[in-house]
Amino acid sequence: MRTTRLSAAVLSVLLGVAACSDSGSKKSESGAATKGKSYTIAVIPKGTTHEFWKSIHAGAIQAAQEFDASGDSVKIIWKGPLREDDREQQVQVVEGFTSQGVSGIVLAPLDNRALVRPVEEAKGAGVPTVIMDSGLESDQIVSFVATDNYKGGELCAERMGTLLGGKGNVLMMRYQEGSASTEQREKGFLDKMKSAYPGIKIVSSDQYGGATRETAKRTSENLLNRYAADLDGIFTVNESNTVGMLLALQDISKAGKIKFVGFDASQPLLDAMKAHQLDGVAAQNPMKMGYLGVKTMMDHLKGKPVEKRIDTGVVMVTPENMDTPEMKDLTHPPIDKYLAGQ
Repeated sequence: MRTTRLSAAVLSVLLGVAACSDSGSKKSESGAATKGKSYTIAVIPKGTTHEFWKSIHAGAIQAAQEFDASGDSVKIIWKGPLREDDREQQVQVVEGFTSQGVSGIVLAPLDNRALVRPVEEAKGAGVPTVIMDSGLESDQIVSFVATDNYKGGELCAERMGTLLGGKGNVLMMRYQEGSASTEQREKGFLDKMKSAYPGIKIVSSDQYGGATRETAKRTSENLLNRYAADLDGIFTVNESNTVGMLLALQDISKAGKIKFVGFDASQPLLDAMKAHQLDGVAAQNPMKMGYLGVKTMMDHLKGKPVEKRIDTGVVMVTPENMDTPEMKDLTHPPIDKYLAGQ
């Protein structure tokens, strides 16, 4: 009887040890561990030089650190193309991370079609993708974490319409073909202008600034040579285009003389608003975007339900409101806190 009791006790201890071991790496239905596992998340931006992408990187690191503190080990690998128009390089980056077998990919696609094949192949290889910032024409993704870019375009149209009192000549400089985020901004701006401000004439809306400040400046110079004499307003749809246009306006002493609304709240553009050379920017929340991109991927890997579309917000920053606490928190995110040593 004593032997039987001893055997039962030993069996109970062994079962308890097995249960403890299993609880440390319990699997979800998708096969991912729910606690105490190491994850590698590849975060792939469109580029790496603009302040916008640095903020996204900081947000991704912030999310990883929070998961580390909760008992998981999350490694962020940050890698993007050198130029924001190098679709092929971004495709190669996605393919490289797929072959490495990372836990997941968080991607801002340069092109809404060109990145479909590598993303769907990654899923087939067991590597899921969260899309951020700019859309992808695929239903084989975990979630889309981004600004409501159409709304952002509408906000810019409303700002321009108010500045001009509903009358005048305006040009819009586009970014580049295939960029879903900026295409939505362009559409939102033009649709709102047509419906709400019929007295404003769009004199040009088919020119592309391209991926860098330098290409944007050249396109801006060409547009200003043609239209500046009778121009009342300008809308540009991203950071590089807004800076390029600003430089071109400064060169011909027109900065501050033509109403100017842009997109993204980088420091040079905030400085331009203080100098009354820029009348407003639609400000996204890139740090939140990077944070939620990684958090959404981790929730998916841990078997939690996630939303298919997550809106990270957009507001209009103007010279009148830029110094309010709310706007300062948005335009000066603590990126150095998270990127130090990266």
